[in-house]
Amino acid sequence: MEDDWIPLTDPDISTHELAAVANVLKSSRLSAGPVVEKFEDAFAESLGRSYAVAVSSGTIGLMVSLRAMGIGPGDEVIASAYSWHQIVHAIVLVGASPVFADIDYWSGTLSVEKAAAKITPQTRAIVAGNTNGHPAAWEPFRALADVHGIKLIEDSTEAIGSQYKGQLVGTFGDVAIFDFSQPSALCCGEGAMIVTDDHDLASELRYHRSRGLDERFSIAIASRVPFQASISDMTAALGLAQLDRLDEILARRKRVESFYEEHILAFEGIKPSYVAPEVDEVHWMSFVVHLGTRFTRSGRNQIVDDLATEQVEVLAYCNPLHLQYFYSMLGHRKGDLFVTEKVADRSLALPFHAHLDSDTVHFIVTTTKDSSINVGAGAAIY
Repeated sequence: MEDDWIPLTDPDISTHELAAVANVLKSSRLSAGPVVEKFEDAFAESLGRSYAVAVSSGTIGLMVSLRAMGIGPGDEVIASAYSWHQIVHAIVLVGASPVFADIDYWSGTLSVEKAAAKITPQTRAIVAGNTNGHPAAWEPFRALADVHGIKLIEDSTEAIGSQYKGQLVGTFGDVAIFDFSQPSALCCGEGAMIVTDDHDLASELRYHRSRGLDERFSIAIASRVPFQASISDMTAALGLAQLDRLDEILARRKRVESFYEEHILAFEGIKPSYVAPEVDEVHWMSFVVHLGTRFTRSGRNQIVDDLATEQVEVLAYCNPLHLQYFYSMLGHRKGDLFVTEKVADRSLALPFHAHLDSDTVHFIVTTTKDSSINVGAGAAIY
């Protein structure tokens, strides 16, 4: 991205992060060392969870979690096809079958009722995400999982800092997974964290994550093959420094959100940001606008192209998994998930990061609005 573009994302990095990484570079340990353990301990403590296991990506985090739970070939896992990070690729990577259920139109999160309708005797887990920062309906999801005796996995890759009924996201699933790649507020470049309160499960997560040097010749441990999916001490140092500043980073992003909310009032024909009644706080991963129903997928794509000519980086928020070629080979088809397809066709992720000022946001919103008028879609909202 050239310097004169307005980028979609831009990590919030200070001298605190630079110093933390420099200290590791001056040390004798760069790989899976003491800083990784410090990051894990601090992250678990920040959520009030017992254990945290650092891994190389959100997708790897879900792969490790599924393997640690004994989920694989012959098992079904219910998930949403709608998100940015789309870590549910991990389901097929461990040999299990993804079963996609539709989303709630307003929140964009997996629908409890539609997930419940997909449960079969082969269902072993539900992966519910806090989509773009908005918490899923965790209380009914917990009840649903308990009734059927299946695992509840919380995808928090897009939602650090959000709160549902007084609790931070990441505290609801048997495991929860956070991702630290862009455009996450806590950004390490790459990396992720799995959190849980189950001691035995945490041990399995650590085993499947990677093999320690002292385990190389163990016959018992070598009977199963782990991933090599740990993070470096440099990544952990960056993450730990960002965690120290997380409240500040989130507050800076909230300020930019307020600029958008102010300027977006003049933009007719979009669905306003929605926060469910049971949600106390949403920290958006991206600032996503949902165009009116008269817009088509091609019309949305034209807006993306128009903004590119103005050097504003804007993207479609989601290309639903069930419409991607790989999943069509598994039998998924267009029309399977009506709400997912309707919302995805009209979603736009606008630039969202702490380095935007009010004038820049005004330019982004005005340019997007002008493009929508040129596309000629009218002002129908719902």
